[in-house]
Amino acid sequence: MLGLLAISAPAAPSILTVAAQSSSNAPVPTPTFGSRGVTAHDPSTIVKDGNEFRVFYTGRGVPSYHSKDLVNWSRGPAVFTNAPAWKNEAVPQNRGTDFWAPDLMHIGDRWLLYYSVSSFGSRASAIGLATNPTLDPSDPKFKWTDEGMIIRTSLTNNYNAIDPAVFLDTNGELWLCFGSYWSGIKLVQLDPKTGKRLAPDSPIYSLAHTNEIEASYLYQHGDYYYLFVNWGQCCQGANSTYNIRVGRSTKVTGPYLDQDGTDMLAGGGTLLLGSMGRFIGPGHAGIISDHGTNWLSFHYESDPTSNGRSTLAMLPLQWSTNGWPEVNTNSVK
Repeated sequence: MLGLLAISAPAAPSILTVAAQSSSNAPVPTPTFGSRGVTAHDPSTIVKDGNEFRVFYTGRGVPSYHSKDLVNWSRGPAVFTNAPAWKNEAVPQNRGTDFWAPDLMHIGDRWLLYYSVSSFGSRASAIGLATNPTLDPSDPKFKWTDEGMIIRTSLTNNYNAIDPAVFLDTNGELWLCFGSYWSGIKLVQLDPKTGKRLAPDSPIYSLAHTNEIEASYLYQHGDYYYLFVNWGQCCQGANSTYNIRVGRSTKVTGPYLDQDGTDMLAGGGTLLLGSMGRFIGPGHAGIISDHGTNWLSFHYESDPTSNGRSTLAMLPLQWSTNGWPEVNTNSVK
């Protein structure tokens, strides 16, 4: 699975090699197949601000890592030291500052970072927004600002407001994909100027459903919108059944069909990555392009070196002639 990991020589070197140079013309290290060797559950989309890549993930205060080469990662600051003022009233079951599954994007003159506030197995949840003009802690302008709640669910809702994934389409429209279990994956439009919902009663679209589904991610390639989701159960270490599925649509609001033509609302979803060998439970897909290579980022939940902790991983991603994402796992053993 997950290509996770391939550490041995790849079958298709042209896919796995980054023959690129930095702006200083110094050689750029070639990212190795698979594990990045740092603990991270539910990683955000990897983004680049200035000359550094950054990724945020589930944990206390929304922690982060940074890297100059996509290979070597170091800890960065968390978004929050103290919980946002609205959190205790909105989600009293969440005690402390453990927030889940962040995602972020640069819009206008600031970064928008979305994150989940919830408790395990509950629909009493909310998605919050924090903004910052820069991701560089050494910049005098660096400061996270709490922008409040974007959407909230309670036990009366049949869907769950966690696992946000922010998406800007080529028309300049901003969207937030989210959802976990219950009635599945949802989509709501945001205002690019504020990063918040267009209106309190703006439409919520249903995109995908099956018994165990969450961790959605939207990506636009060619004439299609691609919806990546996780099936299965996370957080079980070597017993995790997480796997990454995908479908596509000509409209951002769906319907999303898999390669067999099955609607993802009817349980469709083509397998992209599943567990392989000692690498268990790929989850929370994201895509970043750098120096002409597309990378699929994700976590995997267990291998003998991780002590059951989720680990950040990356694999080269390419598109088939009929427009479906593929990862090369030929060298995984």
